[in-house]
Amino acid sequence: MTGLGDLLDEIVVDIDAILLFSQDTSAYERFSEADPRTIVVAKQNAVDAEEFVSLPLDFTDVNGRIRFGLEGALNQGLVEEGDELVCLTQSFDDAEIDTIVRVRAGEFTPTGGYDLFANSRADADVVRDVLEVAIDLGKKGQKGKPVGALFVVGDAGKVMNKSRPLSYNPFEKSHVHVGDPIVNVMLKEFSRLDGAFVISDGGKIVSAYRYLEPAAEGVDIPKGLGARHMAGGAITRDTNAIAIVLSESDGMVRAFKAGEIVLELDPEEY
Repeated sequence: MTGLGDLLDEIVVDIDAILLFSQDTSAYERFSEADPRTIVVAKQNAVDAEEFVSLPLDFTDVNGRIRFGLEGALNQGLVEEGDELVCLTQSFDDAEIDTIVRVRAGEFTPTGGYDLFANSRADADVVRDVLEVAIDLGKKGQKGKPVGALFVVGDAGKVMNKSRPLSYNPFEKSHVHVGDPIVNVMLKEFSRLDGAFVISDGGKIVSAYRYLEPAAEGVDIPKGLGARHMAGGAITRDTNAIAIVLSESDGMVRAFKAGEIVLELDPEEY
């Protein structure tokens, strides 16, 4: 046990902060009075922590979870590049804290995932709600079959000006918003037809069945991705919108901002 104890001592020595990936009160109480300070990273600030990073999704991938928390802490000025941090998190379902990871803030290339939620024109809750629709659709498909979908979120006026209708817009005179369970069912049902959904900054469903017409020149997407991803990348380059794309071919969910892929998720991991 001596060797194990020495290793644990090395992991926690001379750190600048603890990143606690939990909203459990008992876990927070164990570390809130600790030196160094504790930064909570969770979906809700249930423990009323003074230093808090909002985690919009239940990242089952530990690496993705930690990278998101690091980007958020850096973006909010809670840590600085070069700070030595200990991350306390979970690797197994329904487990208490079971994983300790030591990292240096700023040593990873930013993914842009935190920026997608914190600095997009659309509300962070709207981005989360649309991602959850895409993830759920990626898991279940339509009647058991894989389906693709494209959601363009924010800057809806410019997006509408750079697109044209493919069919009747079922949301033309409605005032429904993403996040409502009934509306989410409607989005999943309409996703089997061609065209993009256009959603406002505040989550209002502006249109379905839109054919996006931005110029594709200069948009670089990975090989194997098709027109849906190209259109999503191009529209986010030419407007202040973001695009969330569910791929029919590989089942992945990808988010675009400013013409670049900034987040990639496997629905089966959520």
